[in-house]
Amino acid sequence: MITSKLPQTETSIFSVMSQLAKEHGAVNLSQGFPDFESDPYLIELVSHAMKDGYNQYAPMAGDTDLLKEISKKYQLLYKKAYAPNSEITITAGATQAIFTAITAVVNKGEEVIIFTPAYDCYAPSIKLMGGNIVPVQLQAPAYKPDWNLVAKKITERTKMIIVNSPHNPSGMLFSEDDMLQLEALAVRHDLIVLSDEVYEHIIFDGNIHQSAARFPKLSQRTFITASFGKTFHNTGWKVGYCVAPQALMREFQKVHQFNVFSVNHPVQKALATYMKDPDHYLGLSSFYQKKRDFFINELKDARFKIVPSHGTYFQLLDFSKISTENDVAFAERLTKQYQVATIPTSVFNANNEDYKQIRVCFAKNETTLKKGAAILKTL
Repeated sequence: MITSKLPQTETSIFSVMSQLAKEHGAVNLSQGFPDFESDPYLIELVSHAMKDGYNQYAPMAGDTDLLKEISKKYQLLYKKAYAPNSEITITAGATQAIFTAITAVVNKGEEVIIFTPAYDCYAPSIKLMGGNIVPVQLQAPAYKPDWNLVAKKITERTKMIIVNSPHNPSGMLFSEDDMLQLEALAVRHDLIVLSDEVYEHIIFDGNIHQSAARFPKLSQRTFITASFGKTFHNTGWKVGYCVAPQALMREFQKVHQFNVFSVNHPVQKALATYMKDPDHYLGLSSFYQKKRDFFINELKDARFKIVPSHGTYFQLLDFSKISTENDVAFAERLTKQYQVATIPTSVFNANNEDYKQIRVCFAKNETTLKKGAAILKTL
Protein backbone atom coordinates (compact mmCIF):
# COMPACT_ATOMS: atom_id res chain seq x y z
CA MET A 1 0.00 0.00 0.00
CA ILE A 2 1.07 3.56 -0.68
CA THR A 3 1.00 6.18 2.04
CA SER A 4 0.87 9.58 0.33
CA LYS A 5 3.51 12.09 1.31
CA LEU A 6 1.12 14.88 0.23
CA PRO A 7 -2.30 13.55 1.25
CA GLN A 8 -4.07 16.93 1.17
CA THR A 9 -2.55 18.05 -2.12
CA GLU A 10 -4.89 18.18 -5.11
CA THR A 11 -4.41 19.18 -8.74
CA SER A 12 -3.12 22.77 -8.90
CA ILE A 13 -5.65 25.56 -9.36
CA PHE A 14 -3.83 26.56 -12.56
CA SER A 15 -4.45 23.17 -14.17
CA VAL A 16 -8.04 23.08 -12.90
CA MET A 17 -8.97 26.51 -14.28
CA SER A 18 -7.16 26.01 -17.58
CA GLN A 19 -8.98 22.70 -18.09
CA LEU A 20 -12.27 24.38 -17.21
CA ALA A 21 -11.49 27.14 -19.70
CA LYS A 22 -10.86 24.54 -22.40
CA GLU A 23 -14.08 22.67 -21.64
CA HIS A 24 -16.21 25.83 -21.85
CA GLY A 25 -14.36 27.63 -24.64
CA ALA A 26 -13.49 30.46 -22.27
CA VAL A 27 -11.03 33.31 -22.73
CA ASN A 28 -8.13 32.05 -20.60
CA LEU A 29 -6.84 34.82 -18.33
CA SER A 30 -6.00 32.30 -15.61
CA GLN A 31 -2.67 30.54 -16.05
CA GLY A 32 0.38 32.78 -16.33
CA PHE A 33 1.62 32.24 -19.84
CA PRO A 34 1.73 34.59 -22.86
CA ASP A 35 -0.51 33.92 -25.84
CA PHE A 36 2.03 35.54 -28.17
CA GLU A 37 5.25 34.13 -29.54
CA SER A 38 8.78 34.47 -28.23
CA ASP A 39 11.23 36.56 -30.28
CA PRO A 40 11.76 34.80 -33.64
CA TYR A 41 15.46 35.62 -33.34
CA LEU A 42 15.70 33.62 -30.11
CA ILE A 43 13.85 30.69 -31.69
CA GLU A 44 16.28 30.87 -34.62
CA LEU A 45 19.21 30.78 -32.18
CA VAL A 46 17.87 27.53 -30.68
CA SER A 47 17.61 26.02 -34.16
CA HIS A 48 21.18 27.07 -34.95
CA ALA A 49 22.43 25.56 -31.69
CA MET A 50 20.79 22.25 -32.57
CA LYS A 51 22.30 22.30 -36.06
CA ASP A 52 25.68 23.18 -34.56
CA GLY A 53 25.60 19.97 -32.56
CA TYR A 54 24.64 21.08 -29.03
CA ASN A 55 22.30 18.13 -28.61
CA GLN A 56 23.98 16.15 -25.85
CA TYR A 57 24.21 16.77 -22.12
CA ALA A 58 25.17 20.25 -21.03
CA PRO A 59 27.53 20.52 -18.06
CA MET A 60 25.69 19.73 -14.82
CA ALA A 61 25.73 23.34 -13.57
CA GLY A 62 24.93 24.78 -16.97
CA ASP A 63 26.48 25.90 -20.22
CA THR A 64 29.60 27.94 -19.50
CA ASP A 65 28.63 30.78 -21.83
CA LEU A 66 25.20 31.15 -20.24
CA LEU A 67 26.62 31.09 -16.72
CA LYS A 68 28.94 33.95 -17.70
CA GLU A 69 26.08 36.00 -19.15
CA ILE A 70 24.01 35.57 -15.99
CA SER A 71 26.99 36.67 -13.92
CA LYS A 72 27.35 39.77 -16.11
CA LYS A 73 23.65 40.56 -15.65
CA TYR A 74 23.89 40.56 -11.85
CA GLN A 75 26.95 42.78 -12.02
CA LEU A 76 25.20 45.18 -14.41
CA LEU A 77 21.88 45.42 -12.53
CA TYR A 78 22.77 44.83 -8.89
CA LYS A 79 26.55 45.38 -8.64
CA LYS A 80 26.88 41.85 -7.29
CA ALA A 81 29.47 39.40 -8.57
CA TYR A 82 28.39 35.75 -8.71
CA ALA A 83 31.15 33.38 -9.84
CA PRO A 84 30.02 31.54 -13.00
CA ASN A 85 31.88 28.36 -12.08
CA SER A 86 30.65 27.98 -8.49
CA GLU A 87 27.65 30.22 -7.67
CA ILE A 88 25.16 29.75 -10.54
CA THR A 89 23.17 26.72 -11.70
CA ILE A 90 20.82 26.41 -14.68
CA THR A 91 17.58 24.64 -13.74
CA ALA A 92 14.54 23.10 -15.43
CA GLY A 93 12.46 26.19 -14.66
CA ALA A 94 12.26 28.24 -11.48
CA THR A 95 9.97 25.73 -9.78
CA GLN A 96 12.73 23.13 -9.91
CA ALA A 97 15.17 25.69 -8.54
CA ILE A 98 12.82 26.41 -5.63
CA PHE A 99 12.29 22.70 -4.93
CA THR A 100 16.02 22.00 -5.07
CA ALA A 101 16.93 24.87 -2.72
CA ILE A 102 14.38 23.71 -0.16
CA THR A 103 15.46 20.08 -0.51
CA ALA A 104 19.12 21.02 -0.08
CA VAL A 105 18.81 22.73 3.31
CA VAL A 106 15.48 22.03 5.06
CA ASN A 107 15.48 19.06 7.44
CA LYS A 108 12.67 17.21 9.17
CA GLY A 109 11.05 19.31 11.90
CA GLU A 110 12.57 22.59 10.78
CA GLU A 111 10.31 25.57 10.11
CA VAL A 112 10.02 27.65 6.96
CA ILE A 113 8.24 31.01 6.99
CA ILE A 114 6.26 31.83 3.86
CA PHE A 115 4.18 34.89 3.04
CA THR A 116 0.65 34.04 1.98
CA PRO A 117 -0.86 34.37 -0.56
CA ALA A 118 2.02 32.19 -1.74
CA TYR A 119 2.83 30.53 -5.03
CA ASP A 120 1.59 26.98 -4.73
CA CYS A 121 4.89 25.10 -5.05
CA TYR A 122 6.40 26.37 -1.78
CA ALA A 123 4.30 24.47 0.75
CA PRO A 124 4.41 21.00 -0.90
CA SER A 125 8.18 21.19 -1.27
CA ILE A 126 8.56 22.00 2.43
CA LYS A 127 6.19 19.19 3.42
CA LEU A 128 8.08 16.64 1.31
CA MET A 129 11.23 17.42 3.29
CA GLY A 130 9.39 16.98 6.58
CA GLY A 131 9.54 20.69 7.27
CA ASN A 132 6.83 22.73 8.98
CA ILE A 133 5.18 25.64 7.18
CA VAL A 134 4.77 28.87 9.14
CA PRO A 135 2.50 31.23 7.15
CA VAL A 136 2.46 35.00 7.53
CA GLN A 137 -0.72 36.30 5.92
CA LEU A 138 -0.40 39.50 3.87
CA GLN A 139 -3.49 41.67 4.15
CA ALA A 140 -5.42 43.05 1.17
CA PRO A 141 -5.34 45.43 -0.54
CA ALA A 142 -1.71 46.51 0.09
CA TYR A 143 -0.23 43.05 0.80
CA LYS A 144 2.72 44.62 2.60
CA PRO A 145 4.69 42.45 5.06
CA ASP A 146 4.41 43.11 8.79
CA TRP A 147 7.97 42.53 9.96
CA ASN A 148 7.03 42.68 13.64
CA LEU A 149 4.71 39.75 13.02
CA VAL A 150 7.43 37.93 11.10
CA ALA A 151 9.83 38.40 14.02
CA LYS A 152 7.28 36.86 16.40
CA LYS A 153 7.00 33.79 14.15
CA ILE A 154 10.72 33.01 14.35
CA THR A 155 11.68 30.22 16.74
CA GLU A 156 14.78 28.16 17.41
CA ARG A 157 13.49 25.72 14.75
CA THR A 158 13.18 28.33 11.98
CA LYS A 159 15.52 27.47 9.10
CA MET A 160 14.36 29.53 6.14
CA ILE A 161 12.22 32.46 5.01
CA ILE A 162 10.80 32.45 1.49
CA VAL A 163 10.08 35.81 -0.14
CA ASN A 164 8.68 36.65 -3.56
CA SER A 165 9.00 40.05 -5.18
CA PRO A 166 7.46 41.13 -7.47
CA HIS A 167 4.77 39.18 -5.70
CA ASN A 168 2.47 36.64 -7.31
CA PRO A 169 -0.54 36.98 -7.12
CA SER A 170 -0.82 40.49 -5.66
CA GLY A 171 1.67 42.43 -7.81
CA MET A 172 3.15 43.96 -4.63
CA LEU A 173 6.84 44.91 -4.50
CA PHE A 174 9.18 44.57 -1.54
CA SER A 175 10.69 47.98 -0.80
CA GLU A 176 14.29 48.67 0.13
CA ASP A 177 13.15 48.94 3.75
CA ASP A 178 11.45 45.55 3.49
CA MET A 179 14.67 43.97 2.29
CA LEU A 180 16.72 45.66 5.00
CA GLN A 181 14.35 44.33 7.66
CA LEU A 182 14.52 40.88 6.11
CA GLU A 183 18.31 41.11 6.10
CA ALA A 184 18.39 42.12 9.77
CA LEU A 185 16.15 39.23 10.82
CA ALA A 186 18.07 36.70 8.73
CA VAL A 187 21.40 37.78 10.16
CA ARG A 188 20.15 37.99 13.75
CA HIS A 189 18.62 34.51 13.68
CA ASP A 190 21.09 32.90 11.25
CA LEU A 191 18.40 32.08 8.69
CA ILE A 192 18.63 31.02 5.07
CA VAL A 193 16.51 33.02 2.63
CA LEU A 194 14.95 31.83 -0.62
CA SER A 195 14.13 34.82 -2.82
CA ASP A 196 11.79 34.00 -5.70
CA GLU A 197 12.53 36.73 -8.26
CA VAL A 198 11.03 35.29 -11.43
CA TYR A 199 9.32 38.60 -12.31
CA GLU A 200 12.38 40.77 -11.62
CA HIS A 201 12.20 42.42 -15.07
CA ILE A 202 8.46 43.18 -14.93
CA ILE A 203 8.14 46.24 -12.67
CA PHE A 204 6.01 49.30 -13.28
CA ASP A 205 5.70 53.03 -12.67
CA GLY A 206 9.43 53.70 -12.38
CA ASN A 207 9.99 51.40 -9.42
CA ILE A 208 13.25 49.47 -8.96
CA HIS A 209 13.55 45.76 -8.25
CA GLN A 210 15.03 45.30 -4.80
CA SER A 211 16.83 42.03 -5.45
CA ALA A 212 18.37 40.20 -2.52
CA ALA A 213 21.58 40.50 -4.53
CA ARG A 214 21.67 44.24 -3.72
CA PHE A 215 22.14 43.65 0.02
CA PRO A 216 25.57 42.24 0.94
CA LYS A 217 24.70 40.54 4.24
CA LEU A 218 21.46 39.19 2.83
CA SER A 219 22.96 37.88 -0.41
CA GLN A 220 25.47 35.84 1.59
CA ARG A 221 22.67 33.64 2.93
CA THR A 222 20.20 33.69 0.03
CA PHE A 223 19.20 31.45 -2.86
CA ILE A 224 17.81 33.63 -5.68
CA THR A 225 15.65 31.86 -8.26
CA ALA A 226 14.77 33.23 -11.68
CA SER A 227 12.98 32.23 -14.88
CA PHE A 228 13.88 32.66 -18.53
CA GLY A 229 10.38 31.53 -19.46
CA LYS A 230 8.76 34.48 -17.68
CA THR A 231 11.33 36.86 -19.12
CA PHE A 232 11.44 35.78 -22.75
CA HIS A 233 7.84 34.57 -23.31
CA ASN A 234 8.60 30.86 -23.58
CA THR A 235 7.31 29.21 -20.40
CA GLY A 236 7.14 25.84 -22.17
CA TRP A 237 10.92 25.68 -22.49
CA LYS A 238 11.16 25.32 -18.69
CA VAL A 239 14.57 26.92 -18.18
CA GLY A 240 15.48 28.96 -15.12
CA TYR A 241 18.40 29.32 -12.77
CA CYS A 242 19.56 29.81 -9.22
CA VAL A 243 22.32 32.02 -7.88
CA ALA A 244 23.72 31.70 -4.37
CA PRO A 245 27.01 32.00 -2.45
CA GLN A 246 29.35 29.07 -3.00
CA ALA A 247 28.59 27.25 0.27
CA LEU A 248 24.84 27.21 -0.47
CA MET A 249 25.32 26.43 -4.15
CA ARG A 250 27.47 23.44 -3.29
CA GLU A 251 24.54 21.93 -1.37
CA PHE A 252 22.11 22.96 -4.12
CA GLN A 253 24.13 21.14 -6.78
CA LYS A 254 24.32 17.97 -4.69
CA VAL A 255 20.54 17.71 -5.11
CA HIS A 256 20.34 19.15 -8.63
CA GLN A 257 22.71 16.57 -10.11
CA PHE A 258 20.46 13.71 -9.01
CA ASN A 259 17.00 15.07 -9.79
CA VAL A 260 17.76 16.85 -13.09
CA PHE A 261 21.51 16.64 -13.72
CA SER A 262 21.49 19.05 -16.66
CA VAL A 263 19.09 21.20 -18.67
CA ASN A 264 18.23 21.52 -22.38
CA HIS A 265 21.56 22.29 -24.04
CA PRO A 266 20.56 24.05 -27.31
CA VAL A 267 18.21 26.40 -25.44
CA GLN A 268 21.04 27.29 -23.05
CA LYS A 269 23.35 28.08 -25.97
CA ALA A 270 20.67 30.26 -27.56
CA LEU A 271 19.98 32.13 -24.33
CA ALA A 272 23.70 32.80 -23.85
CA THR A 273 23.83 34.58 -27.20
CA TYR A 274 20.50 36.35 -26.69
CA MET A 275 21.50 37.75 -23.28
CA LYS A 276 24.52 39.52 -24.74
CA ASP A 277 22.09 42.34 -25.57
CA PRO A 278 20.65 43.59 -22.22
CA ASP A 279 17.84 45.39 -24.06
CA HIS A 280 16.18 42.00 -24.44
CA TYR A 281 15.30 42.09 -20.74
CA LEU A 282 15.64 45.78 -19.87
CA GLY A 283 12.67 46.69 -22.09
CA LEU A 284 10.31 44.20 -20.49
CA SER A 285 8.81 46.52 -17.86
CA SER A 286 7.72 49.03 -20.49
CA PHE A 287 6.33 46.26 -22.67
CA TYR A 288 4.14 44.84 -19.90
CA GLN A 289 3.16 48.19 -18.38
CA LYS A 290 1.48 49.03 -21.67
CA LYS A 291 -0.49 45.80 -21.43
CA ARG A 292 -1.43 46.45 -17.79
CA ASP A 293 -2.60 49.98 -18.61
CA PHE A 294 -4.51 48.82 -21.69
CA PHE A 295 -6.33 46.15 -19.69
CA ILE A 296 -7.17 48.45 -16.77
CA ASN A 297 -8.43 51.09 -19.19
CA GLU A 298 -10.65 48.51 -20.84
CA LEU A 299 -12.15 47.82 -17.40
CA LYS A 300 -12.69 51.47 -16.43
CA ASP A 301 -16.49 51.12 -16.54
CA ALA A 302 -16.56 47.74 -14.78
CA ARG A 303 -17.71 47.24 -11.17
CA PHE A 304 -14.46 45.68 -10.01
CA LYS A 305 -12.27 47.56 -7.53
CA ILE A 306 -8.78 47.72 -9.01
CA VAL A 307 -5.44 48.61 -7.42
CA PRO A 308 -2.97 48.64 -10.35
CA SER A 309 -0.34 45.92 -10.16
CA HIS A 310 3.17 47.18 -9.33
CA GLY A 311 4.91 44.21 -10.95
CA THR A 312 4.47 40.73 -12.50
CA TYR A 313 2.01 40.25 -15.35
CA PHE A 314 -0.94 39.69 -13.03
CA GLN A 315 -3.72 42.00 -11.91
CA LEU A 316 -6.08 41.48 -8.97
CA LEU A 317 -9.76 42.33 -9.39
CA ASP A 318 -11.92 42.85 -6.27
CA PHE A 319 -15.45 41.63 -7.02
CA SER A 320 -17.03 42.44 -3.64
CA LYS A 321 -19.44 44.93 -5.27
CA ILE A 322 -20.55 42.29 -7.77
CA SER A 323 -21.11 39.11 -5.76
CA THR A 324 -21.12 37.70 -2.24
CA GLU A 325 -19.95 34.29 -3.50
CA ASN A 326 -16.65 32.91 -2.33
CA ASP A 327 -13.92 33.50 -4.86
CA VAL A 328 -13.66 29.87 -6.00
CA ALA A 329 -17.38 29.71 -6.78
CA PHE A 330 -17.24 33.11 -8.47
CA ALA A 331 -14.27 32.09 -10.67
CA GLU A 332 -15.96 28.83 -11.63
CA ARG A 333 -19.18 30.64 -12.54
CA LEU A 334 -17.25 33.18 -14.62
CA THR A 335 -15.73 30.35 -16.60
CA LYS A 336 -18.87 28.28 -17.09
CA GLN A 337 -21.48 31.01 -17.50
CA TYR A 338 -19.51 33.92 -18.97
CA GLN A 339 -16.62 32.09 -20.70
CA VAL A 340 -13.72 33.92 -19.08
CA ALA A 341 -11.26 32.02 -16.86
CA THR A 342 -9.47 33.61 -13.90
CA ILE A 343 -7.78 32.38 -10.72
CA PRO A 344 -9.38 32.65 -7.25
CA THR A 345 -6.80 33.92 -4.76
CA SER A 346 -8.03 32.30 -1.55
CA VAL A 347 -6.31 29.06 -2.57
CA PHE A 348 -2.97 30.79 -1.94
CA ASN A 349 -3.92 32.18 1.49
CA ALA A 350 -3.52 30.79 4.99
CA ASN A 351 -6.77 29.01 5.92
CA ASN A 352 -8.10 29.90 2.45
CA GLU A 353 -8.88 33.45 3.58
CA ASP A 354 -11.17 35.01 1.00
CA TYR A 355 -10.66 38.68 0.08
CA LYS A 356 -13.18 38.48 -2.80
CA GLN A 357 -10.41 38.83 -5.37
CA ILE A 358 -9.57 37.03 -8.58
CA ARG A 359 -6.25 37.10 -10.42
CA VAL A 360 -6.07 37.72 -14.13
CA CYS A 361 -3.04 37.39 -16.39
CA PHE A 362 -2.47 40.27 -18.80
CA ALA A 363 0.44 38.61 -20.63
CA LYS A 364 -1.89 38.36 -23.62
CA ASN A 365 -2.31 40.11 -26.93
CA GLU A 366 -4.66 43.08 -27.04
CA THR A 367 -7.38 41.11 -28.81
CA THR A 368 -7.51 38.61 -25.94
CA LEU A 369 -7.43 41.34 -23.29
CA LYS A 370 -10.15 43.35 -25.03
CA LYS A 371 -12.36 40.28 -25.35
CA GLY A 372 -11.85 39.29 -21.72
CA ALA A 373 -12.47 42.82 -20.45
CA ALA A 374 -15.65 43.14 -22.52
CA ILE A 375 -17.06 40.09 -20.76
CA LEU A 376 -15.98 41.26 -17.30
CA LYS A 377 -17.67 44.62 -17.87
CA THR A 378 -21.02 42.90 -18.21
CA LEU A 379 -20.96 41.69 -14.60
